[in-house]
Amino acid sequence: MTETLTIGYRGLVVLFGLNSDRLLYIATVAVALGAGAALGRVLTG
Repeated sequence: MTETLTIGYRGLVVLFGLNSDRLLYIATVAVALGAGAALGRVLTG
C-alpha cells in the first residue's frame, strides 16, 4: 500500500512538473505577444 502511494506521488510530481513547464511556456508566449502589440502601438503612434 505504501509503495503504491509513493509511486502515485512520484507520478503526480512528474505530471505537475510537465504541466508547470507548459504553463510557463504559454505565459511567456502571451507576455511576448502583449509586449509586441504594445510596442507596435507606440511605434505606429
